[in-house]
Amino acid sequence: MALLALAVALTACQLDVTVDVVVDPDGTGQIAVTIVADQEILDQIPTLAEDLVLADVIEAGWSIDGPRAPDDGSGGLFLQMTHPFRSQGEATNLLQSLGPPFTQMEVGRDLNGDVTTNQLRGRLILVDGFNAFADADLVAAVGSQPFAAKIAASGATPEQNMSITVRALLPGVLKSDTTNVEPNEGGILEWAVPLDGSALQWQAETTQQPSEGQRWARPLSIAALVALVGWVVFMGFFIVYVAFARSRRARAYKHRHL
Repeated sequence: MALLALAVALTACQLDVTVDVVVDPDGTGQIAVTIVADQEILDQIPTLAEDLVLADVIEAGWSIDGPRAPDDGSGGLFLQMTHPFRSQGEATNLLQSLGPPFTQMEVGRDLNGDVTTNQLRGRLILVDGFNAFADADLVAAVGSQPFAAKIAASGATPEQNMSITVRALLPGVLKSDTTNVEPNEGGILEWAVPLDGSALQWQAETTQQPSEGQRWARPLSIAALVALVGWVVFMGFFIVYVAFARSRRARAYKHRHL
């Protein structure tokens, strides 16, 4: 995203970024990062798609769609990166790897009896404008922020020329007292990330009951456990009985042959 952000800064155009976090009922899920740059950017930087270096992203396990033209025919450039996760720790690491404005990100999941709690927590903040997107190694090599003078001359700022939206879909019933946005009609939570240096708390929580189709599983598992315990007890008595019977026969045989 650093190269795209720099293109926006140099051309004073528009870049929209959407990050979707989808958690499935079993705790697995997927993170998708969608980037759309408007046609003005491509008009001024026609080689932008070719200049994007995605080898490290692919090596990190992300699947790539694009760069290509958007499906709606509006022109510009579309790029989407998706990565599945198998655990909350993996989801947390993926979000953290996105860099600014994603900080202190955490995807949590707790089980208490039959009730599962899903949590999202984090701090969304972009400090120091477009400088936050610069690659630290490049800054160290060059000795300063690349194109700093051109960026300043363009007058572009992240809050004027960019948008970053975070959306989440969690299983279960939303807890309004620990969630700081309202879901839309599809149950999706959406946060507009401030890009003026202010911070936004990313916070959501749901409670997840066993689905109706799985309510039979717990009684069945209890019945199976009771049956198993009963079988173990029965086999224990049976083994003791067999050992006792053999001992009696051995003593009787010995007594007859004395």
